[in-house]
Amino acid sequence: MQQQLLSLAKKVLVATCCIALMYSCKKDKLTTDNNNGGNGGTTSGGTTALSNEDSLKYLMYNIMQVSYADGGRTPSKGLPTYFWYNSVPTLNPLDAKYSTADVLLRTIAGYAINPTTQQPYDHYSFLDRTGVLTNKLMNGVSASRNVMATTGDIGMEYAPVWDSQNKKVRLFVLYADKNSPAGQKGVTRGWEIVSFNGVTKFDTTATFLNQAYNAILNSSSVTLGFIRNDGSSYTTNLATGTYNVNPVAFDSVLTMNGKPVGYFVLYTYSSVVNSSGQDTYTKTAIDASFSKFKAAGITNLIVDLRYNGGGAVTTAEYLDNLIAPASAAGKVMYYYQYNDKLTAVASSIGLESQVNFSSTAGGMNLSNVFFITSRNTASASELTLNNLRPYFTNGIHLVGDTTYGKPVGFIDFNISMFDSTHTQKYLADLYAINYATTNANHSGGYYTGIPTDPGAQAADRVNVPWGNTTYDDNLILINSYLNGRGYTLARIESLNNFLQPIKSATLHTGFNGMVDYRLSQKIQNGLK
Repeated sequence: MQQQLLSLAKKVLVATCCIALMYSCKKDKLTTDNNNGGNGGTTSGGTTALSNEDSLKYLMYNIMQVSYADGGRTPSKGLPTYFWYNSVPTLNPLDAKYSTADVLLRTIAGYAINPTTQQPYDHYSFLDRTGVLTNKLMNGVSASRNVMATTGDIGMEYAPVWDSQNKKVRLFVLYADKNSPAGQKGVTRGWEIVSFNGVTKFDTTATFLNQAYNAILNSSSVTLGFIRNDGSSYTTNLATGTYNVNPVAFDSVLTMNGKPVGYFVLYTYSSVVNSSGQDTYTKTAIDASFSKFKAAGITNLIVDLRYNGGGAVTTAEYLDNLIAPASAAGKVMYYYQYNDKLTAVASSIGLESQVNFSSTAGGMNLSNVFFITSRNTASASELTLNNLRPYFTNGIHLVGDTTYGKPVGFIDFNISMFDSTHTQKYLADLYAINYATTNANHSGGYYTGIPTDPGAQAADRVNVPWGNTTYDDNLILINSYLNGRGYTLARIESLNNFLQPIKSATLHTGFNGMVDYRLSQKIQNGLK
């Protein structure tokens, strides 16, 4: 099998993120000596025509399992990038049983088994075939890197809820990006969607839920009818658009126990610097929130990550430097762990073993930091809170629900090729697990999630606006804690009995992961 892969690699040049992964001559012809497992007719020493999908399968497999640096032509020096590569047997990526690259990727991801859960460790790896996610996370822009793909989105998320009192399904906005088409029209958390494209009859069937999703989040435009938080009606058309991502869905200075408390909501971790090294709107928005908090003289901070599926590690690091105590300055923030092959050459190809807090970290002098979390809080957002734990004595708190559980991350590999006309063709961005992280105390491995503080579990009341200390269970518990009563839940019963999402319904709250685009660049430089 190894000989088959070596033969196939004769005309392939494999590189890494932002380096086009391309064939060095015609993309549709690869040598296939002794290849009996591929699809399409082949002969000994002959050639076979490869589809774009076969090309993607082949290149993806080599990046993960053989060597990102030379297409597997020198296996003794091979550098597989997949974190669990040694659990995967040798496979033929062109075997007909792998109908798509996604099927092959799921097969690879199924081999490394977590002994605690008896399930595969890897339920994270995926392909981004449009480049939309990559551009949003790396450059903070809601547009595709693939010019053939639909550009932009409407910039909001919603949840279906079951109203047991009125025996019906209702749809509520979870959040909206302030810069997005939805945000520009004032759409925000707690607004009820009462119609979409004229549809007003809602139910819990899969057919309806798919119809709603496709109309609201998977189309180029939609007409939505709302009931605002003040009870007024509003109908508008929302069309997808390109915008600079503003991850801060809400911020405010609250009063708890007679003192100012900073509160802000981050729905994603788009990078604070783009691929050109320039500051993004993400950094601008975060800086504005912290300037507000510093001016108010806060000593307690609430970071609401209940819908944050992670993103760029640069943003996690930036937040940690803002939040950390001064005693953390210059000390270890977190450690990287790679597979054995990459670890052996890490320094020579630019892969760092650890990240430290900046020398200027810590200017807030915070007594307590509360993170509001849920099963949607994943990876880079988990990294943020885990990094801070060694530097706060009983000062890092989790309220809400256990996090998603993803202590591992990605290096983005942009896979593209040149066709027979020498035109570069984008195929996909590969997000396959490349590293794990631990904090300064070497604590990590939270594959089943990070639990809340004892007694700090809280329901997510989706019809409650941001920052409402009367009806938001999470803020009620935090207020109680700061008033010396521990986590005690006491609230006024009203506001439609506090509606919660239907557990069986999928929330499309975005990406679950953490990506280190900086490592991608370092690997690229290490190849030169």
